[in-house]
Amino acid sequence: MKQKFNVTGMTCTACSAHVEKAVCQVAGVDQVNVNLLGNSMLVEYEDGVTDAAHIIQAVESAGYGASLPRPEGTKAAAPGGSTMEAEAAGMKRRFCSSLVFLIPLFYLAMGHMMGWPLPAFFHDPGNVFVVAFIQFLLTLPILYINDKYYKVGFKALWHRAPNMDSLIALGSAAAMVYGIAALFQIAWGLGHGDMTRVERWSMDLYFESAGMILTLITLGKWLETRSKGKTSEAITRLMDLAPKTATVLRDGTEVEIPVEDVLVNDLVVVRPGGRIPVDGVITDGHSSVDESALTGESLPVEKNPGDKVAAASINKSGSFTFRALRVGEDTTLAQMIRLVEEASSSKAPIAKLADKVAGIFVPTVIGIAILTAVVWLIATGGDITRALTAGVSVLVISCPCALGLATPVAIMVGTGKGAENGILIKSAEALETLHTIQTVVLDKTGTLTQGKPVVTDCRMAEDVTEEELLCVAASLEQPSEHPLAEAILAEAHARNIPLVKVSNFIATAGLGISASLHSVPVLAGNRAMMEREGIDLSGFIGQAEELAQAGKTPLFFAESGRMLGIVAVADTPKPTSAEAVAAFQAMGIDVVMLTGDNQRTAEAVGKSLKVNKVISEVLPQDKEKAITELQAQGKRVAMIGDGINDAPALARADVGIAIGAGTDVAIESADIVLMKSDLLDAVTAVKLSKKVIRNIKENLFWAFIYNIIGIPLAAGVWYPLFHLQLSPMFAAAAMSMSSVCVVTNALRLKWFRPESLGAAASPGLQSDIEIEKGRNHMTKTMVIEGMMCAHCKAHVEKALNALDGVSASVDLEAKTAHVTLSAPVSDDVLKNAVTEAGYEVTSIQ
Repeated sequence: MKQKFNVTGMTCTACSAHVEKAVCQVAGVDQVNVNLLGNSMLVEYEDGVTDAAHIIQAVESAGYGASLPRPEGTKAAAPGGSTMEAEAAGMKRRFCSSLVFLIPLFYLAMGHMMGWPLPAFFHDPGNVFVVAFIQFLLTLPILYINDKYYKVGFKALWHRAPNMDSLIALGSAAAMVYGIAALFQIAWGLGHGDMTRVERWSMDLYFESAGMILTLITLGKWLETRSKGKTSEAITRLMDLAPKTATVLRDGTEVEIPVEDVLVNDLVVVRPGGRIPVDGVITDGHSSVDESALTGESLPVEKNPGDKVAAASINKSGSFTFRALRVGEDTTLAQMIRLVEEASSSKAPIAKLADKVAGIFVPTVIGIAILTAVVWLIATGGDITRALTAGVSVLVISCPCALGLATPVAIMVGTGKGAENGILIKSAEALETLHTIQTVVLDKTGTLTQGKPVVTDCRMAEDVTEEELLCVAASLEQPSEHPLAEAILAEAHARNIPLVKVSNFIATAGLGISASLHSVPVLAGNRAMMEREGIDLSGFIGQAEELAQAGKTPLFFAESGRMLGIVAVADTPKPTSAEAVAAFQAMGIDVVMLTGDNQRTAEAVGKSLKVNKVISEVLPQDKEKAITELQAQGKRVAMIGDGINDAPALARADVGIAIGAGTDVAIESADIVLMKSDLLDAVTAVKLSKKVIRNIKENLFWAFIYNIIGIPLAAGVWYPLFHLQLSPMFAAAAMSMSSVCVVTNALRLKWFRPESLGAAASPGLQSDIEIEKGRNHMTKTMVIEGMMCAHCKAHVEKALNALDGVSASVDLEAKTAHVTLSAPVSDDVLKNAVTEAGYEVTSIQ
């Protein structure tokens, strides 16, 4: 069983490591992932062996708080955005309040050294104790305002699990105790007339150091928390899109209710401009829906009765009614948020290094601080001031905040960025593994290709027109239930070709069909059927072989004993498949196509897409073996498939990527889910992985370097050579800024954008030039308004393809035309061709 817990009291990676260690020791717990950013924990455990109560008890015994999250619909999956804001607001108040007392404290303590103007009262040697006591009184409110460091830090020490707060508490408390001791020394000196003692100890007051340490640490934590809050902005924006209310039909009347009260099978009404509250299927009406929040698709998608709609989508035009299928935490939006949160809570393998260091880091630092103080005490002949300065500086500068933040902030920003682009990364491990992939295995049907056959070629007899051939073919195939028949019917419908009713329809398994059309016998089938019926195939056999070699299925049509022609049908590649394959190869990744299709068809598709290797005629259950064989060769393998037939292979691969998931985002067999049927999103996922891992390595480098440089500097290792040593105040400032820098560096990932690759995820915005067989091919994307149906698509394609040097394919759903130019053709010529066909071109890129 997998269960999420809220954890309180964690302040650094040492805390999260201790919580993780404590829960791992509970019998029945299989895996624990603690999310320091979200103050949460994801635990996998055996339900019959342990339960949530035992896990909570283990966390509390470790010195922290734990509880089960309250169910709040889709909001339950939020990564703690409001909590982070409240925490940042509290830290801001603490910092400002501390500043009120720190400014006069610092002015009073350092004024005489800096030459700042002070009243004569403060310069009078007889008033030394009063001045010192005023500093003590000004420091007390700062300690009270920031008492959290002491409560948490000393509690962690009591549980033998010191953390960042322990270092702060020890450092500031040591400075405070030393200052109080100085007060007693001053009082003793004044009472016994020992002015030498008074003068010496009046210069060794450390109250301002204690106050400055706490104030600067709080400033750093405030800035850090503000930055951390920005890491979850992607999910926060998704949550904001979910409407608070829904209009449902109850007893024929429209009623507005809270979205939490919508039930499965409720009829929900959506007006123009309204947001869709839950997932469902349209029962009445039609519209165009903006799904960019979920899929990253920039253009609205046309929706008609029977089409699915998802929560958080925006209805652009038209009204419709849909039946609710998924509500509450079952909606696509809630599942997306949950997946991203789980990924943020999980740990990448690279993070284990930081965890191992964090487990021993704080105790080691305390040991170094004590050793530093002792060495200085001996080296200076008992100079307690020098020893205390060095020891406190080591404690303060060594807080492992930056080390603990190096990985989780980058993971959270990266997974959130992926969600913005319709890429759901289910674990940090998958995100890290993806950047090491050497081979990507692609399923053919539905992944590389459209997944449904279409008419690609018509080869007619000399006295037969294309329209006549399609009329006979579609009329004859109309009663058939064969998948290839649907392709011919769709083509005839797209061209507005009228159909004729046939009679005496007979289907012969393995051969084809026969019927009568206007009392004339007609045949449709394969070559074997034509030869059996004695049809003369002269001139068509070579053409059929040519089409078959290209991976197409030739269908023969005859009338009254003579050939009418051949209609070729094929499952064509998606517009972006070739670009995606080329992009993978440009990154040094081998591309393998794995399919159950026959070798000839598979080889033809593979050749057209220029994949490195084709494995064909593989049964679904054998796809996993193919992945295993590639892994046995020492290769890291990513499998991209539809998440259903390819489930075993997806699970076996180092990274499983489910493509074309639509609203089915919870595919257990995949590590990464792509919301759109676009292979370029898989390319984007690999590039995002590389960016995130590079960012993590940068963060870890600077976190380690900061401590490697900072600890010796604070300890005074370089003082004998260069007279360089950090005071506790500068150590506190440096520690705070190191954490802020790490978080800020991770936030650079928010500027990640998918690179423009031809017809990429945002149609109409990209252009690309690819070199093919020594010729330059310019690829352009045209955004076209006014296309409503398959006939419009065919009309636009015909108008563009009629131009010399132009090869065009139209995506009706995206309202775009992807144009490949083998010769120079101006944008005006392209635009005029579409305009004359009756449609409007809004942009050409």
